[in-house]
Amino acid sequence: MRVKDVMSPTIVGVSPDNSVRQAARIMLDHRVSGLPVVGGDGQLAGIISEGDLIRRTELGGALIASDPEPTEPAEERANAYVRRTSWKVGDAMTPDPITIDENASVSRAATLMQRHGIKRIPVTRDGALVGIVSRADLLQAIIAARPDGTASGDEAIQKSVTVRLLENTGLEALGLKVTVENGIVHLWGVVEASECKRAARTVAESVPGVKGVVEHFT
Repeated sequence: MRVKDVMSPTIVGVSPDNSVRQAARIMLDHRVSGLPVVGGDGQLAGIISEGDLIRRTELGGALIASDPEPTEPAEERANAYVRRTSWKVGDAMTPDPITIDENASVSRAATLMQRHGIKRIPVTRDGALVGIVSRADLLQAIIAARPDGTASGDEAIQKSVTVRLLENTGLEALGLKVTVENGIVHLWGVVEASECKRAARTVAESVPGVKGVVEHFT
């Protein structure tokens, strides 16, 4: 599934020349945690989010920054002052935001959100802004995902479980053995950590056609 399949094509954005107060009002009215900032040329200039606004002077940002680190460069402190004090969105926003192409996979979007700690990503087509994908949009991908076809027979289930145990599960080095009888998966091996036991069971239960899982760990 691609980002364009789950993104919101309706873009609620602001101009760099809008006020921070306007941006906060739009976020509240539309119940979003961030807004793209679009310049007069239609190009994405940045993004302003809740994270940017909680540093504001109106919320005590000046008090938070009243005792700066002595080693912090003057340029960085000056820039921080402008971001928390200026009334303009263009000064308070985060420039050069993370973006994603509309044809990228939803898994790529999820990876970027997790890696950078963000909730929404502007979606582009040939560099132009065409939508927004959020964490809520990714939930749609989970709902719409089609389940795998049911494995046919014990042998097919055994092969599926064995392969999945080696797919970045943390169990690759344990050398677990898998047998299947009438749809019941039996897991064999030396496993000490409860987390690894739970992961092994999860792997087996994720294979269509499995009726139950029995652990024989020592």
